[in-house]
Amino acid sequence: QVQLVESGGGLVQAGGSLRLSCAASGRTFSRYAMGWFRQAPGKEREFVVCISWSRSTYYADSVKGRFTISRDNTNNTVYLQMNSLKPEDTAVYYCAADPSFQRLMGSHKAAYWGQGTQVTVSS
Repeated sequence: QVQLVESGGGLVQAGGSLRLSCAASGRTFSRYAMGWFRQAPGKEREFVVCISWSRSTYYADSVKGRFTISRDNTNNTVYLQMNSLKPEDTAVYYCAADPSFQRLMGSHKAAYWGQGTQVTVSS
């Protein structure tokens, strides 16, 4: 069982930056692939980025070059650094964990989800 708690969301102006954190419980964190998804009002949840246990990464085209995912296996935390934010990045951001990097990357499904943190980018 893995529990995920996101933090770091907030209100930022377009062009600004935010760093989201996702703290995971459990002693097997390092074995899980981790990912970030987001859901804007009235839209379906969409994939943002994922990272494997070995730190391979895969980004959605919409965030490439602006967002960076990283993980700290010592502290059971995954981060999402978001730069050059745009109003269309406004959404609830969810942290996810899955034993399979390929499943996160390919099917955008995950075994565990966090509660989400709101990111609002004003124009």
